[in-house]
Order: sequence, then structure tokens, then C-alpha cells
Amino acid sequence: MLGVSVRRFATSAVRRSHYEDGPGKNLPFSIENKWRLLGVMSLFLGSGFFAPFLLVRHQLLKK
Repeated sequence: MLGVSVRRFATSAVRRSHYEDGPGKNLPFSIENKWRLLGVMSLFLGSGFFAPFLLVRHQLLKK
């Protein structure tokens, strides 16, 4: 009895959804322009890589 109602709810929830299907449609950023994606990913990952070096440089230059 419970399984039937859960199955009914799951199928009706899928039917009511209006989201697009396909690869990349559920991401919070666009993957259509590969050069923009490369720039955004480079900035995001590069900032995490270079932050410790910049912080150490700042500490060493402080008086």
C-alpha cells in the first residue's frame, strides 16, 4: 500500500517538473561557451592555488 502511493507520487512529481533535460542543464553555470568556461574555471581554481602564496608574501612584506 505504501509502495504504491510512493510510486504514484514519484511519477506525478516527475510529470509536473518543467526542467530541461540533457547534459549541463542542471549546472549553476553555462557550459555553452568553452572559452568563457575556461576563463571562469581558471580564475576559480587559480585563486585557490595562489591565495596561500599571496598571503605569505603579504606577511613577509609587513613591517
